[in-house]
Amino acid sequence: MKNKTVVVGMSGGVDSSVAAYLLKNQGYHVIGITMQIWQKQDACLVENEGGCCGLSAVEDARRVAHQLDIPYYVMNFREEFQENVIDYFVREYREGRTPNPCIACNRYVKWESMLQKSLSIGADYIATGHYAKVGRLDNGRFAIQRSESLHKDQTYALYNLTQEQLSHTLFPVGEFEKSRIRELALEAGLEVAHKPDSQEICFVPDGDYAAFIEGETGVAESPGNFVDKDGTILGVHRGISHYTIGQRKGLGIALGEPAFVVEIRPDTKEVVLGKNEDVFTDHLRANAVNCMAVERFEKGQSVIAKIRYNHGGAPAVISDVGEDYFELSFPEPVRAVTPGQAVVLYDNEYVLGGGTIVG
Repeated sequence: MKNKTVVVGMSGGVDSSVAAYLLKNQGYHVIGITMQIWQKQDACLVENEGGCCGLSAVEDARRVAHQLDIPYYVMNFREEFQENVIDYFVREYREGRTPNPCIACNRYVKWESMLQKSLSIGADYIATGHYAKVGRLDNGRFAIQRSESLHKDQTYALYNLTQEQLSHTLFPVGEFEKSRIRELALEAGLEVAHKPDSQEICFVPDGDYAAFIEGETGVAESPGNFVDKDGTILGVHRGISHYTIGQRKGLGIALGEPAFVVEIRPDTKEVVLGKNEDVFTDHLRANAVNCMAVERFEKGQSVIAKIRYNHGGAPAVISDVGEDYFELSFPEPVRAVTPGQAVVLYDNEYVLGGGTIVG
């Protein structure tokens, strides 16, 4: 696209590197940027643990930009990341919910802050290495579409983007299988062609969420009681941030039979344990709604609902809809509906929208 400028968010990984390579080959004027989001005190930790936002990511991205002969900059988004991702992450866990920081980062840092900064310097679009596609529907609305690489599909984490943001978004790798992306990186001679994908939350590279939250707040979490559904005390737990709905391993209690987290009660600091069948439900309620492919959801509409990132999706019906909420009913019960997680609704290949599960 001659005379069109796109800012590519480069994490130093193979996907965003190939995104920049593809867009340059398509004729765009490409500018590479890496978002500096790590906080000063944890830069060394992130670097040592190999997180995707560590200092080595900057050097990898800088080398790729040099290979592609495109301008490259590091932009400081520490404040935005702290407020919209880290603080939110800590707050949600302390309230007994299980957040999805990647969704918050996409909506408020990558697309709100990065897009506005990119537009202010004259860019027409931003692009990332996400496995998704974006298109304009017959009703005039923009919507995210599942990628060609279904096992890498990242549409779930992008459901919260706005129409304005989508109108300035490109997802070049969404047209390819992951294996082809690595082949393209090799063909282009990119040094990151064999770099492994990042797996953990970037600011908690060791995966110890509870320790991170304690370090972030400076406040040790209070223990509480494990109880059964009738309120009978079964034992003492380490603090509600250590647990999530459906969890079985790492509970630290032996009851003579498998036990699962059924409910977390932040007001009383109780973690309710039950049997596996107690973790299934045939309904949920969500708020903080974002409609994407449609202007509003319709009561009685049949959808496919994903209740977590790695959930395959389940048939559901929108049983109620209001000002900023909707409810779903499931013909077949689903496992571990978790407050704080997103539920994303699909119509065939397109994202209709979604919301945050509240119960």
